[in-house]
Amino acid sequence: MRDRVSTGVVYVLVVLLAALLTGCTQSAAGGENGKGSAVTAPVPPSATRASGFGAVFLAVDECSSFGKTSFTEVPCSGERAAARVVARHDGTTADGPPCPATTDFVLHISEQSRISDEDGDGAVPQGYACMRNLQPPHPGDPGGGGGPRTIVGDCVYGSGSGQVRETACDGKGARKPQYKVVKAVTARSRCPLSTALYVQLGGPQPVGCARPL
Repeated sequence: MRDRVSTGVVYVLVVLLAALLTGCTQSAAGGENGKGSAVTAPVPPSATRASGFGAVFLAVDECSSFGKTSFTEVPCSGERAAARVVARHDGTTADGPPCPATTDFVLHISEQSRISDEDGDGAVPQGYACMRNLQPPHPGDPGGGGGPRTIVGDCVYGSGSGQVRETACDGKGARKPQYKVVKAVTARSRCPLSTALYVQLGGPQPVGCARPL
């Protein structure tokens, strides 16, 4: 009889303990979803998506802090967020795919970097992230005067030795624009007759047809 009573008491304690643990787990999950944190302004759904923050360093749709030589991965909803990853590739820009046309800048990620640890060994594979500023200006936009790629709508000036460099079409850059890329084609012979300069663009239509301004 005494053994049966003891067994009953143990069973009740186990049930109570399980209930307490379940309650704690639900509370922690609520905190991770942001219900327990203060929100000062509405945040778009894309900025708070479960992107696996920290699982892969600067994966697509994750954000970086300010800086192009020294930076960290930060939540896109945080005040330190400066730019969002629009494409992410392993290796180097010379060997990998080009960034999207309106990329504002590229972050080069060192293989030896210890900024983020993906698998517990303290290393991140070499790669590069194509970034788009969360707020204007956007130098990668057509005519913006920057970005890693020259695209249709961009303006350039001659920098000597047959080379050209991009500058803002509105004339507010350090150099005044001399030519504007008006069309991208597969070969020079497909450019308009008004073309005064051929600009190397890369991609499936590698020739930019530029007219004088």
